[in-house]
Order: sequence, then C-alpha cells, then structure tokens
Amino acid sequence: MNRSPRRSLVHRESATAAAESWFLLRGLPSVLTTRGRWRRLWSRSAPMLAAWAAVESCLLAIYFVSAGRDVEIAGTPTTSQWVILGLLAVALPLAALAGWLVSRISAVRVRAIAATVAVAIAVVSDVIEAGSDPVQLSRAAVILTLTLVLTGCGIGSVLGWAVRMTLSHLATVGELAIRALPVVLLTALVFFNTYVWLMAANISDARLWLSIVFLLAIAGAFVVSKTIERVRPMLRDTAVLPEGSESLSDTPFAAMPDPSPRAPLKRAERLNVVFLLATSQLVEILVVASVTATIYLILGLLILTPPLVKEWTHTTVNTATVLGMTFPAPSSLIHICLFLGALTFMYISARAVDDAEYRAMFLDPLIDDLHTALIARSRYRANIAHTPNAVVDGADGSG
Repeated sequence: MNRSPRRSLVHRESATAAAESWFLLRGLPSVLTTRGRWRRLWSRSAPMLAAWAAVESCLLAIYFVSAGRDVEIAGTPTTSQWVILGLLAVALPLAALAGWLVSRISAVRVRAIAATVAVAIAVVSDVIEAGSDPVQLSRAAVILTLTLVLTGCGIGSVLGWAVRMTLSHLATVGELAIRALPVVLLTALVFFNTYVWLMAANISDARLWLSIVFLLAIAGAFVVSKTIERVRPMLRDTAVLPEGSESLSDTPFAAMPDPSPRAPLKRAERLNVVFLLATSQLVEILVVASVTATIYLILGLLILTPPLVKEWTHTTVNTATVLGMTFPAPSSLIHICLFLGALTFMYISARAVDDAEYRAMFLDPLIDDLHTALIARSRYRANIAHTPNAVVDGADGSG
C-alpha cells in the first residue's frame, strides 16, 4: 500500500531531523542548510541553558550565605566562607553535569521544557541577586540571546563535540601529562626563580593576560598549521574517501547511496573540519596545562610564608582578589601559576603534534571519524538535492 502524502511528509521530516541531529552531534553544522541549523533552536539550546541555570543557582546560594556582602578571607576561613569556597568549587562541575544530563534527553518536547525551566531558574536567580539594578538584570537577556545565536550558528555543537571527545580520551590526557613531566621539571626552575617572582609581583593584570594570550596564540597557530597539513588530502575535491557503508550501517544515511562524483567541500565545511580537529587537540592540551598550573598553585600555598613572599617579591601583600572575593594567597602566586600554565601549553602543543604515539592514540581516530562524517555528508547532500519537494532547503547552497 502506498503511503499517503501526509505520512510521506512526516517520514521525510523525521529522516531530516535524524540526519541533522547526527551532524550536530559530531560538530559539523556547516554540512546543514541554513534552515537546518536554525531548526529546533530552543530544544537544542537546552544543555547550555541548563548549565547556565546551575551556575546561577550556585551564585544565588553564595548570595544567601554571604548576605549580599563582599567576601574577604583573611587567615583561616570561617564556616560560611568554607561553604562559599565549596560552592565555587562545584559550580563548573555541576554546570557540566547539568548540561550533560539534559543532552541525554532525546525527546524534543522534553528538552524544550527543560530549557524553559532552566531559563526561569536563571532569571529568577538574577532578579534576586541584582534587585533593581538594570545592568545586572540585562545580563540574563544578553546570555540568553548569545546562547541562542551561538546554537543557531552551530558553534554550540562544535564546542559540545570537542568537550565530549576530550572526556572520552581522558586516558590520552593522562598520557600527555606523563609526557609533560620534563616541562614540569623545567618550569620548577622558573617557579623558584626570584626574578620571575619580581616580575609576577609587579606586572599588571592587563599585561599578564596580554602575554598569556600571545603565548597561546603562537601555540594555537602551530597546532592549526600542523592540522591543516594532516587533513589537506581529505579536504581536496579529488580525495578518495574510504568505504563507509559499514561505519554508517546504524545511521540515518545507511540506505542512501554514495554519490559519484562526490560534491566538493565548501569553504565553510573545510573550516569546520579543521576547527574540529584543532579545537579538540587544544582543549585536551589546555586540560593538561591547567592541571600543571593547579599543581604549582597548591605547591605555592604549601611552601609560601609571609617572610618568604616579602623576600621574593619585595612586597607585603599576601592576598589576591578573584571574582570580587579576597583570598589568602599572594597575587604574585596567581600570576606565576598562570604564566607557567601558558608555558606548559606551548611545550605540549609543540611536542604532541609531532609525536607519533600521540597521533596514533588521539589524532588518527579523530581523522577516521571525520572521514566517516564526510561520507555521510556526501550522501545527505545528494539525497536532498535529488528529493522532489524536499523538506530541507537544499538549494540554498549555504554551508
């Protein structure tokens, strides 16, 4: 029995939604048409909105504990100050957990409800904290708008893919940390250098962050250039992709034939592929650099005393202000840990990209996954180009 026109339309819409979700899950929004990227925007934004609500909930709890006053920790923290420190420590992990749990919801309607509840929680928290301050109240509108725009542009799916891939390769992160041991030993010499402490004590926050951004930019440019070199054959129009029938057997593209010839990649799609690979590597390297900086922060808190700080920095300032709160740690210690983290980031970027074992463990699997995704892209594009009255606007040529 032939399907009715209405049932056929519903079937095509369902197949289109499944294909679009498959590409978005893998951080390839450029494959979709413009309408496809902006479809189901509210439900797709739910994970990020849930993470935002979790952070705002922690900030609201801090507001209640501190009674809206500035927090200054001098000496041993009080019970309420320990609670505030605990809330700060769990805010980001709780946000990540909330976003991950919401991302596991497959039903579009349930995700839309979760997004609505998350926005309500975040806005109410902002109203309670800000009172009648219009500047603070406008922050919620800016964050909501930015979240929707980033999701519609596809940046949210790219960042989500990078985070998921990094978490799935935690073993590789540990391997990188072990391989970074030589730079930890080298930076230990920097950590105990008096002149570096003088620099850290006297440099302004603006100049420090400018230097960190400069170092990270150099390392990022190196990683991107090496990534382009590795994937250039795959991005060429004449590149021969491996057979993908088996790898796509359980996907929305299993029944779609491989087109011949393959449609060339658009510039946006090539940039998307390079960005995926480079971002995945940089995020993983950043994790290791952050761990290194944290190790030195803990070491500094253990060994530094007021007389030693005065001897190394020629100052008597033993507190630092972070996020409007005063901590019993010298600002020079915070500065030097950030600087050492940037140096570690540069070293691992240069070491990991040219390391054969690292490529075999982390980079090559990513490239194989992108090979499969590009086969799916070819089938998807050919399918919407040859389907009469297709639901998706395949003729817009957007990428």
